[in-house]
Amino acid sequence: MAQVSVVVPTYNRAELLSSAIASVLNQTFQDFEITIVDDASEDNTRDVVLALNDKRIKYIRHQVNRGEAASRNTGITHSEGEFIGFLDDDDQWLPDKLRLQIDLLENSSPKVGGVYSSFFAIDMENGRTLGQWVPKKRGDIYEDMKSDNFVGTPSTVLLRRECFSRAGLFDEDIPYGLDYDMWIRISKEFYFDYIKLPLVKYYFHKDQISNNLEMRSKGKEALLEKHSHFFMSNKQAYTNHLLELGLLYRHQQQIGRANAAYLRAIRTYPRRLGNYTGLVKSVISFLLGRRHFLRLKKFRKTLAARIGTGE
Repeated sequence: MAQVSVVVPTYNRAELLSSAIASVLNQTFQDFEITIVDDASEDNTRDVVLALNDKRIKYIRHQVNRGEAASRNTGITHSEGEFIGFLDDDDQWLPDKLRLQIDLLENSSPKVGGVYSSFFAIDMENGRTLGQWVPKKRGDIYEDMKSDNFVGTPSTVLLRRECFSRAGLFDEDIPYGLDYDMWIRISKEFYFDYIKLPLVKYYFHKDQISNNLEMRSKGKEALLEKHSHFFMSNKQAYTNHLLELGLLYRHQQQIGRANAAYLRAIRTYPRRLGNYTGLVKSVISFLLGRRHFLRLKKFRKTLAARIGTGE
């Protein structure tokens, strides 16, 4: 049985998947198995995986598209390793990732359930490094998680299998931000540690799920509802989440929902000026949008009248 199980969920990214898998195969630590979970891809994902012809690679395909959480859960339940790592199909690991994280976990208290790391943020289109995300929190970070997802992208995380026995699997009812939900639940039971070295290449590109504002807003709503008591125990942190939700809705021109989020923030923490600023900007956005709509409507009527009279 391999010591580490690497779970790679994928959907219609055959051209990126091979590079992600290669970054695992090139690790300096080699005691691993790789479980590729194909979430009903319509491209040649299966051919790409089978062409690698490596006995350590297991290929599992969903018959219908079930989403990110279900894909991660399928990978977990079909894996056997003492430790479980995740790699998104559009990311890559640097060669020493597993070795450094395994060394840290094996020399840590059993109370430390997971290790995460820095990562390079890279623009996929031109290969330019945009910056480096650096960890900030270690140890008992449960209370810190009210403010933000300090653990970040799953591609940096290596966990003890016991984490899922205690905290459960990924929540399939959360369409976006399901990693944040999982880290909250694990941090309630275990400590986290980190390696400050960047161990992952995280790629930004136009097809990322994070560009889907509708999915992000639905995920934020689901996360705030599920952990309402947790977030509301820190009113300032809770209002930050509501302001983010309001901004997501505002960018989608869903002004009613944006205003509702800002009003919730005001009721929660009325002394914070930013709550009112967000509401004012939302109202202005609505008024400007309506004025533009009315001007366009008037122009169309005028144009139609002129065409009708032959002017």
